[in-house]
Amino acid sequence: MFLLLFSWAQYKNVLFIWIAIAIIIFFLLLKVTAPYGRHSTTKWGPQIANSIGWLIMEIPVLIVLWYFLLKNITIITTPSWVMIGLFTFHYLYRSLIFPFRLHTKGKKTPWVIVGSAIFFNLINGFSLGYYFSNFAAYTNSWLLDLRFIFGIVLFITGMSINWKADNMLIRLRKPDETGYKIPTGWLFNRISCPNLWGELLEWLGFAILCWNLPALTFFIWTAANLIPRALSHHRWYQQHFKNYPTERKAIIPFVC
Repeated sequence: MFLLLFSWAQYKNVLFIWIAIAIIIFFLLLKVTAPYGRHSTTKWGPQIANSIGWLIMEIPVLIVLWYFLLKNITIITTPSWVMIGLFTFHYLYRSLIFPFRLHTKGKKTPWVIVGSAIFFNLINGFSLGYYFSNFAAYTNSWLLDLRFIFGIVLFITGMSINWKADNMLIRLRKPDETGYKIPTGWLFNRISCPNLWGELLEWLGFAILCWNLPALTFFIWTAANLIPRALSHHRWYQQHFKNYPTERKAIIPFVC
């Protein structure tokens, strides 16, 4: 019964409201730096170990997504499975592997950040799971559509950039180190946050290959979170390193 709760019109209205909230959050984050990572502070309340926090806040999106998929799995076509597979692969890595590769022993994240991320992921898991289990109508011809092909290429390109940048950042710090250094080389010579640039490209590719409202909504939310985060990181580098390269942008090469 729960799967039949929303009509297409009602479901779209929910997503339009969610997009409007993303736009508000974007402008709010331009003014207020979220307290995670290098910006973490006890002023935002109780904290949790960084790696465990990552796991707790990332895994809910898969739980909710697959809850809806398994309720109506017989209608899901091959193109939908490709989209679901790419999304699932990303979040399995981000929740179960990536957090435990970080050299962040002793670092903590405020519960308020974990809680807000859980809420974000619950909504996004619902929006995608509900769509694929109720409204998606891709035929196999979509596998040859230029949007699908270009979107996959962009998704893989973005993921590759994200992973390489993350690996470079991880290798900057020895397992027993907690300080920060200026990353150099490759895209770091152009932007402060190529890891976030890669993730932005990844979800833009996902929105293009899916060509549906929930995937677009997810990309808008990604941009609303990552662009302010990159700008905050960029300012932090400039404030803490007097020799920080002035030619670098924050997240988008040659732009911002």
